[in-house]
Amino acid sequence: MFEIKRYTPDQQQVWNDFVARSKNGTFLFDRRYMDYHSDRFSDCSLMVYRKGNVYALLPANRTGDTLHSHQGLTYGGLLTDAKATVEGVVQLFEALNVWLRGEGIRRVTYKAMPWIYHRLPAQEDLYALTQVCHARLLTREISSSIFLQHPLRFTESRKSGLRKAHREGLSFAESDDLAAFWKMLDDNLSTRHHTHPVHSLDELRLLKGRFSERIRLYLIYNKEKTAVGGTLIFDTGQVIHTQYIASTEEGKAHGALDLLFDELVHHRYCDRICLDFGKSTEQGGRMLNEHLIFQKEGFGGRGVCYDTYEWEL
Repeated sequence: MFEIKRYTPDQQQVWNDFVARSKNGTFLFDRRYMDYHSDRFSDCSLMVYRKGNVYALLPANRTGDTLHSHQGLTYGGLLTDAKATVEGVVQLFEALNVWLRGEGIRRVTYKAMPWIYHRLPAQEDLYALTQVCHARLLTREISSSIFLQHPLRFTESRKSGLRKAHREGLSFAESDDLAAFWKMLDDNLSTRHHTHPVHSLDELRLLKGRFSERIRLYLIYNKEKTAVGGTLIFDTGQVIHTQYIASTEEGKAHGALDLLFDELVHHRYCDRICLDFGKSTEQGGRMLNEHLIFQKEGFGGRGVCYDTYEWEL
């Protein structure tokens, strides 16, 4: 009933067309995004056909005898369109497990797509994971999200920061100055966490060039027009995801991020469905960054889980 094939570059347009019409895909699954770091991963993405037509996609990479929901992406899982049914997806996973065994795969780690990114309900895969694969929850991480049509009020500490930003004459603007933002971000990460951004400056420039309408940079400036805070937004259509957030010491002292998210939540994106701040956990969800999530919850963010499952073949 199902035919499963490895993705090959000559199928790029077919793949991208399906992602665009799927009920749970975002531009992160477009091959122009996925392949920017193809040198780091052994791609093993799968295309599932039914009656000669693409029925589903599974972005993935392989290490040894393990198939992973693509490790270069924040979320993953099976991409389907409106034609997919529970029965069909259950049968798909039965066929998938047979095919994977034949390819020498013995273990699968599977990043489920957070439901806020679904344009239509698309959790048939979660049912199949339990009924067919007997998968177990491997990691559970938590993000903070705002329903933009019904945002909660900022806490008093966030309102105080906003008042401070106005007193200091800070201003908000969209920008293409990735270099200024990346330096601010790198300084933050290296000073506080002894690490660096996942994306290099050149990679961000490449991706923003390919997805100029989807990847947007917003900065907060002081009176001298120096950037003191900002965020890089990944716009998936219904969800606005803050891929990176950073501020300088001056920005932290003067409420730069309070002004930033007041503008984004109450003005720039108030007509959208959801703003997703991203995860506030470390070590596969075992450690909660309480300071980080406190800040996000102060803007009205509330919990959405990012789950990864595992099963043996």
